[in-house]
Amino acid sequence: MQGPVNRPEGAKGNRAAYLVVLAGICAAMHIWKLPPALPELQREVGLSLVDSGFLLSLVQMAGMLLGLLVGLFAEKIGLRRCVLMGLSLLGVASALGTILDSRVALFLFRAIEGCGVLMVTMPAPGLVRRLVAPAYLTRVLGVWGSYMPIGTVIILLFGSWVLSMEDWQALWLLMAGLTFVMLVAVAVWVPPDALQAAVPQENKHEDTSWAMVKTTLASRKVWLIALCFGVYSGQWTAVIGFLPSIYVAGGISGTTAGVMTAIVGGANAIGNLGAGYFLHRRVPVRTLLYTGFAFMAAGAFVAFALDVSATVKFIAVFLFSAVGGLIPTTLFLLCIRFAPSVRTTSTSVGWMQQCSAFGQFVGPPIVAWIATLTGGWQWTWVATGTCAAVGIVIATRLAKAI
Repeated sequence: MQGPVNRPEGAKGNRAAYLVVLAGICAAMHIWKLPPALPELQREVGLSLVDSGFLLSLVQMAGMLLGLLVGLFAEKIGLRRCVLMGLSLLGVASALGTILDSRVALFLFRAIEGCGVLMVTMPAPGLVRRLVAPAYLTRVLGVWGSYMPIGTVIILLFGSWVLSMEDWQALWLLMAGLTFVMLVAVAVWVPPDALQAAVPQENKHEDTSWAMVKTTLASRKVWLIALCFGVYSGQWTAVIGFLPSIYVAGGISGTTAGVMTAIVGGANAIGNLGAGYFLHRRVPVRTLLYTGFAFMAAGAFVAFALDVSATVKFIAVFLFSAVGGLIPTTLFLLCIRFAPSVRTTSTSVGWMQQCSAFGQFVGPPIVAWIATLTGGWQWTWVATGTCAAVGIVIATRLAKAI
């Protein structure tokens, strides 16, 4: 049975943990490499809008369906080994996607990439916990919570630049090469998973797969954390995902719209890093969650409901993303701190990721449905505000539970 990794001393452990964060950023880049390439893929492969939407959502389907199972798998084979397998899947799928570029192959390799992303990002918080000393955990998790916005802004800017000179296959090959470099780095500098001591005979039933799943799903705290992450991720993904369309509809050029979206998406890292700092300073969890959801509700209301200047709208949606970033880092810390046991850390994070993926999967269609019914984006704040209100209610119950 695989167990904890060997914890290196001091700075070595911190460096290894930051390398795990870089692996997460690399995985996030695979998620967001598709949007800049969609116009070319639609022309070259003959993708319809429906095909494009399904291709975008395939990455989230893996997390939505397999989060808990991959968490269980990671605990069984070892967290580091799971990350290495995920990076391998991402690199191979991205490379083969340039050779087998039919529509069916694109869907197949996108689904494989979704599994790879999950296998990298799901065990990472538990692996970070095992690499760093407890006193530094909140700081490193603050950086980990930024993996998605950092990866998003890098690939939106870098990918657009590459695609302005080369075709989409070049971007896929570059991402494959980067992923294999990251694979070697993790294999060399992150300590191997150590063997766990034998489980006493009378406690063996607690270490079975079914027992770990039952223990995870029986935890009220894990459920509250997971649901809170779901209502956060659903509204953030919906707003960021449709920003380019909203900007273009407002008369802003496609290139400028892409840069503005990258800035807003990247701003989420500010809140994530800030949460790590505030948690280290023992700011109450309730305060951070309330602040994040309140700014998301207010930012969406100003940006979509009020007749204000484009500058004010941009500032509002910037704050929506930046201050909302307080939420994911806080929830990651709570998830690994209040997992029912050390052995269920990955399954707890897996369930949280599964609820997050569900939110990301249903959030954008709901916002698009409202926009279709109302003939514009002016009622978007109703959907995001509802998510924020539900988030505050869950945060209240979560604060009482811990």
